[in-house]
Amino acid sequence: MVERYVLSIDQGTNSTRCILFDHRGRLVSVAQREHQQHFPRPGWVEHDAVEIWQNLQRVVPEALSVAAVDADRIAAVGLANQRETTVVWDRRTGAPIGRAIVWQDTRTASLVEELRRQPGDEFFQERCSLVPSTYFSALRLRWLFDHVKGLRQRAQDGEVLFGTMESWLIWNLTGGADGGLHITDVTNASRTMLMNIRTLTWDDELLALFGVPRPMLPEIRPSAEPYAEAGALLPGVRITAALGDQQAALFGQTCFSPGEAKCTYGTGSFLLLNTGTDLVRSRHGLLTTVAYKIGDQPPVYALEGSIAVTGSLVQWFRDRLGLISSAPEIETLARTVEDNGGCYIVPAFSGLFAPRWRSDARGVIVGLTSYITKGHLARAVLEATGWQTREVVDAMNADSSVPLKQLKVDGGMTADNLLMQFVADVLDVPVVRPMVAETVSLGAAYAAGLAAGYWPDLEVLRRNWHRAAEWLPMMDPGRREAEYEDWQRAVERSLGWARPSGPT
Repeated sequence: MVERYVLSIDQGTNSTRCILFDHRGRLVSVAQREHQQHFPRPGWVEHDAVEIWQNLQRVVPEALSVAAVDADRIAAVGLANQRETTVVWDRRTGAPIGRAIVWQDTRTASLVEELRRQPGDEFFQERCSLVPSTYFSALRLRWLFDHVKGLRQRAQDGEVLFGTMESWLIWNLTGGADGGLHITDVTNASRTMLMNIRTLTWDDELLALFGVPRPMLPEIRPSAEPYAEAGALLPGVRITAALGDQQAALFGQTCFSPGEAKCTYGTGSFLLLNTGTDLVRSRHGLLTTVAYKIGDQPPVYALEGSIAVTGSLVQWFRDRLGLISSAPEIETLARTVEDNGGCYIVPAFSGLFAPRWRSDARGVIVGLTSYITKGHLARAVLEATGWQTREVVDAMNADSSVPLKQLKVDGGMTADNLLMQFVADVLDVPVVRPMVAETVSLGAAYAAGLAAGYWPDLEVLRRNWHRAAEWLPMMDPGRREAEYEDWQRAVERSLGWARPSGPT
């Protein structure tokens, strides 16, 4: 019998990857291409959606070629994507109206403050379980309407379409301007501030508030069900799943039961706790989000703690300060010292996300003395990720009836053993990493394979999960809590910092 595979497309913040997985969830081949990051103004972050589509057209054939597999041996395709990044394009030509505005972009900060005053956080919590933040797509749409002449009328007339990256890619994969399918899944829709978290439909009051016309919106579909067949790139292959990247990682980590949690350590870091079919509203600064929805089954929800800057802090240390030449070197440099020397870095480059949600926060380095070396700074960079994780877990434990017992981890930063040990120490729980590190891609593949009948049920997927590494807490509790207090004082400095005014 000829073996078949599931193809996963992972469209991330820095690159687009295509990975083939076999029936045991093992990686068969991978192809990846980075795309350019555009920073036209301070706080602005943009991507070229056309470049990303062109990269996908390259990586799919590359992955098939490496595996020596033809498209007819692909059982299904699943997509995972960077969430909240906003694309608006012309329905007739397929051309974007401008660059995609990325989830890290902070140009909507003034609108955030306006919305928090009126109608206020409670209005949004009741409808979409989100809080006003530069993070979410609806604010970017509102900004585009305010700054691109005639765009709102074109949207009302159905001439332009809106979507996050999975919508853009599925539309192109299924024909583009020649009848492409315009859809999104519930996980991505739940991050727009436009979907009602209970009904899983576009909310009339939210659409009215942001001034978003319905004709430009994609149809909301489950995370896993047959959508359509791909066109020329993968002729006849079924597209059967789409999830936001963090929900895909939760699925790939097989966190299918309430109380199971994962954290993905990448450009930013995202900790999700499965709460089952219960919609748990956070009172401590977390987000309630849709974890996944399989076909006609009820939706599964999650609490999420989003951290804006973790891996990108290491990139800053490498590219802006020039203290290391490659990201893995930071662990070696950090090991040249025993501790951080009293130095703390709060990386509020895009403000602070969960649990504080302060777009006005600014990055600070606290505790600089003549004693501090680049080794101490390297350690402070890594520890910033650990302390931010601790803040999120504290909020999660306060919201959940069951405290966290174990944290599954994935993402590029989990290769740093010093960091993972520090996370275990500050959380005081075991931290475990699976054999397959590409859990975002794997989750999209799992969802696609389930919808296509490639895998029969969730239990089969659980049996595919195998532990590769585990870190147990070792830090003295007194030291841990004292250093945590120091970190929180550093955060207070970040929140109290004000940009100095220029000359009058």
